[in-house]
Amino acid sequence: MNIEIPRQPLNLSSAIAEGDIRVLLMVLVHMTGDERWLEPPYKPKRDVRLIPDPDAGVPAEIQQEIRAAVLKLFANGDPAPVITDPGNELMLKMMRACLGENVAPEYAPLMREEMGFVAREKRWTHRPVDERLAQQHVLIVGAGVCAIALGVALWRLGIPYTIVEKNDELGGTWYVNRYPGCGVDTPNHSYSYSFGPRNPWTRYFCRREELLEYLKKVAAEYGIRRHLRLNTELTGSRWDEARRRWISTLKTKDGEEIFESSALVSAIGQLNDPLPAHFNGQENFNGLRLHSALWNEDINVEGKHVAVIGTGATAMQLVPSIADRVASVTVYQRTAQWARPVKGYTEAITEGAQWLLAHLPFYVQWYRFNMFWRYGDGLLPFLRKDPRWPYPDRAVNKSNDRHRQELTDFIVSELKDRPDLVEKCVPTYPPYGKRILLDNDWFRTLTKPNVELVTDAIDHFAPEGIVTADGKLRRADIIVISTGFKVTEMAARLNITGRDGSNLREKWANDNPTAFLGLTVPGFPNFFCMLGPNSGPAHGGSVIFQSECQSRYISACLVEMIERGTAAIDVRQDVHDEYVRKVDAEHEQMIWTHPGMTTYYRNKQGRVFSAMPWRFVDYWAMTHDPDLSQYRVTEA
Repeated sequence: MNIEIPRQPLNLSSAIAEGDIRVLLMVLVHMTGDERWLEPPYKPKRDVRLIPDPDAGVPAEIQQEIRAAVLKLFANGDPAPVITDPGNELMLKMMRACLGENVAPEYAPLMREEMGFVAREKRWTHRPVDERLAQQHVLIVGAGVCAIALGVALWRLGIPYTIVEKNDELGGTWYVNRYPGCGVDTPNHSYSYSFGPRNPWTRYFCRREELLEYLKKVAAEYGIRRHLRLNTELTGSRWDEARRRWISTLKTKDGEEIFESSALVSAIGQLNDPLPAHFNGQENFNGLRLHSALWNEDINVEGKHVAVIGTGATAMQLVPSIADRVASVTVYQRTAQWARPVKGYTEAITEGAQWLLAHLPFYVQWYRFNMFWRYGDGLLPFLRKDPRWPYPDRAVNKSNDRHRQELTDFIVSELKDRPDLVEKCVPTYPPYGKRILLDNDWFRTLTKPNVELVTDAIDHFAPEGIVTADGKLRRADIIVISTGFKVTEMAARLNITGRDGSNLREKWANDNPTAFLGLTVPGFPNFFCMLGPNSGPAHGGSVIFQSECQSRYISACLVEMIERGTAAIDVRQDVHDEYVRKVDAEHEQMIWTHPGMTTYYRNKQGRVFSAMPWRFVDYWAMTHDPDLSQYRVTEA
């Protein structure tokens, strides 16, 4: 790994004073090789909060000793680190000390990769000559976070690729979604690539504008735009068995063209196509009606009466962002949502912390580890059904019930003067059964005099607004429909036809997409669907982490194929079916199959098709090195 030598700020001492003690301790171990920093009295206390206290529960005098030791290291020069890669044994010891908890051994190799101590990318055993590589070409559909991750992996290997994007800029969901308040609900230092460039985030949870600029920066750093074709839409693709190529039809501003590639990758993910909810009389409404994903900067809400249909993640970001600028905002709720408070959600990163993250060796890696862990696998064990738990209607186990009480207490404290809202806002289903949301002053916003939460069903739209089942008309100038996306379609909407004329839409009929590892489908050679079925993170984590796992797997498949002279692979039907059986069996034990709710993770038949049931460390291991014996192999 490359070590960045500190560029000292005007006051190094003040920057170090703002540092997280648990992270500074890890810096000391790397720089000095002295493992005493991992033992009492320096060892941090366990802190399960999503944004932990930077003093790490360490006494003030010990904090002062730690900070003084870091200052002494860097005050008079640029020392070389004693340890760059700790290896698995020391890495595990450092992780356990940093968190104050018993981290499982299998996380050590994962985090050494995630923190850049060892390379994640697949490498050639013997790099083919350029003429051989030129015969390979990968067509990637969509230019969001997945395409960028895969583009970087292919660039490192020298495998040619082209990204086609129907919009006029890259960024995927972060380019399309522009509603006020749009931003991440995973901290930036976890919702970012493990590889560079480092980014000077202004907040711990940034807005979409900042994230989009970050994605553009990564694309520029790795030459993505040289391979990017904007305003270009894939209208169909078919596998040519005789030639072992994908023949794709692209729609451009100049008409249609045919594009041939040796591999085809869907990088459109799951949340890309707005679900157009229909309401009686909607054509009669005189104002502006739109899906939240179609928001544009020309929409002016100042002094307007705004209706928002839905109370998911979009509404929880949108409504608090506009409440003080509109005449009124009426929120139409079908189902109450659990939302948890996060200290630091709206806070800016201080100047000193910015400097440490940008320049102090190993600081950003260990800070990133802390965020990864807190938003990672820690929650998953508490989402498993306990068959002996006597109250399955309200929770799936004792810990889940404790979480329910904590979240209920939070809602009640926020709405203490509005018992009518408490009744509307406390969900009946177990917490984390649906996607957990972060409180963005949502509950306090509902108490404002110009905000109304309506739980009566919508009957129809009138010219002046919305009429509910009780016959009441509520005025609206703008109606924002935030009811989600066509999650079940995924890559099926791309009109992909595989071997023997099988179309992916038919293969995934009845809203039931399935894929081995969420990536490959029998009968569709050399085709990969990123963030496909059962690979969406539901218990925490980041889609960017998933995209890097899947990029590693796809690129490793291509390397093995090219080195072995293989023309095509498609996963065996029995391997696919056994994997789906294991996914379904695991989900039967998890909260997302709880009958007391609806969730976009499940299809109409009740099968969980979207969410991943595995730990992130398990999925990383599953997708690290492909086993081509699991595939039907067609030789060149």
